[in-house]
Amino acid sequence: MFSKITAMFMSAIAWFCSIFGIPYYAAGERVDMDKFELTWADEFNGDAVNWDHWSGHFAWETNTLRRGGVWNKKMATVQNGNLTIRTAYYENGLDGGPAGYYTYGMDTRNAFNQTYGYFECRCILPRGYDIWGAFWLYCDGVCDETDMGNNGAELDVFESPYYGARKQNMVSSNIHIDGYKENHKALGAKKYLLRGDPYEEFNTYGLEWNSNGYTFYINGVKSFSTDWGGVSHVPEFMILSVEVGGENGVPSGNNLNGIAESAFVVDYVRAYQYKSR
Repeated sequence: MFSKITAMFMSAIAWFCSIFGIPYYAAGERVDMDKFELTWADEFNGDAVNWDHWSGHFAWETNTLRRGGVWNKKMATVQNGNLTIRTAYYENGLDGGPAGYYTYGMDTRNAFNQTYGYFECRCILPRGYDIWGAFWLYCDGVCDETDMGNNGAELDVFESPYYGARKQNMVSSNIHIDGYKENHKALGAKKYLLRGDPYEEFNTYGLEWNSNGYTFYINGVKSFSTDWGGVSHVPEFMILSVEVGGENGVPSGNNLNGIAESAFVVDYVRAYQYKSR
């Protein structure tokens, strides 16, 4: 009885915090992995990125401007069982590109898409002011403005733009629908606190998605549930990315601020589907 009352109380606190934009620790029930079966995974156990699993996320083979930085696939490497997406400043550019911050974004568009299930990433966040790592789901239907989120939603399982903030041990989740122009709509970032140092320690970030809605998890513990915007009912692919604040390749400031380089370290990405009854 006590644990049930406690869970209800913590759930009420989480709801209050989410409504008013107050960061809070995930305190809901644990994800029930018994109802899922693994359908796709990259454990990054090789010595290079498996490009049969991954493609550049709207990035060409060499350099693609992305916000205040440049995406170049050389910034993504695999060693010691981890994927590392580096962020570093190149005074003379890289592969003929301009001077600036270089990093990368990659997705499973050409290798794996799925409707519904559970999606999880275990990672260490990248350091840097206005530099953020992210694990998210996406499909081309996100830009279809005719049916809210039912024909596709950007599902930000986590983003980490808070390094250097008063509460930098924080990540956020969000949902975007109806494109990115005048009809764009967003749920509004839900902010969660993490224990320990997420820039030095691994944490898991997960999303359960079914026809009824979305439930977000941190380290297997529920942080938030919603059916806001209408639930996506179409296949989506997974994305790992690091972005630098700014635009047209021009950064918003001294983003690494004395740090030689930043690293987004990913232990694994896994996708599960509901078991057939």
